[in-house]
Amino acid sequence: MIEINSLGLGRVVEITPKRFGDDRGFFSETYNKNRLNEHGIIEEFVQDNHSLSSKKGTLRGLHFQIAPMGQAKLVRVIKGRIFDVAVDIQKGSETFGQWVSIELSAEKGNQIFVPSGFAHAFLTLEDDTEIAYKVDQYYSPEHDRSVRYDDPAFGIEWPKLDTDFELSDKDKNAPYLKDL
Repeated sequence: MIEINSLGLGRVVEITPKRFGDDRGFFSETYNKNRLNEHGIIEEFVQDNHSLSSKKGTLRGLHFQIAPMGQAKLVRVIKGRIFDVAVDIQKGSETFGQWVSIELSAEKGNQIFVPSGFAHAFLTLEDDTEIAYKVDQYYSPEHDRSVRYDDPAFGIEWPKLDTDFELSDKDKNAPYLKDL
């Protein structure tokens, strides 16, 4: 019922649930704990979040929470498309500072699993894009952190758009990795 593909960086994977369609539309099981457990995704999700970005070019991230409140995320798009990024920020990791990206879309129905220890960001590729995601730790303001989306330490290759990126003040003023 699901297809899981490694994105080549740690436990970050693409998950594509099977869709059953007919002339009325489709049905898809977007989350099944037992099926994910069979593939080594054993996190217990405790909170669901829903985000709307009204403008194409809205960039949110790179966000993460530090221990003991680090968050794993299961992200999917319910309307529109995004360029999604996960960056390994685990000190001592062989892949520290490396990143992967994937396009997620409502049309395809694919998801990304981002384990704890990774910073996460996304860039909307369409107006009125909606994201739904599960996390395995509750939001904790005292553990909440961000790092610059354009930090040269990562060298993330963001898509070129016909508009400037829309950023929150938090993301505009996020520190560089070397300053964390």
